[in-house]
Amino acid sequence: MGKPIYYVSVAGRSVLPDQHAASYEWTIQATPDEALQLQRLLDLMQEKEEEAFPGMVLPWPDTPEESVNRAYEIALQNVYGEIYRLGTSETRREIEQTT
Repeated sequence: MGKPIYYVSVAGRSVLPDQHAASYEWTIQATPDEALQLQRLLDLMQEKEEEAFPGMVLPWPDTPEESVNRAYEIALQNVYGEIYRLGTSETRREIEQTT
């Protein structure tokens, strides 16, 4: 028996078992624990984006932009790495074409 299918939206920060519950960009096959871990990575990405927001809106002259965005970029890379790892063959192919 294969792993259940989940529908992932990076923009919507969601991992859902129902294809029609919300818009999604990616399809993965994952255990419930793997889907929960991906949701945690999406939540962490959201946190890092919110932490970086003040530095993007009101940048300090002595703070390089790269350091403001670093934690968010790392979180985003972790999300896409996990989506790729769990992704269906179509999802993996689409990610490979965009990188």
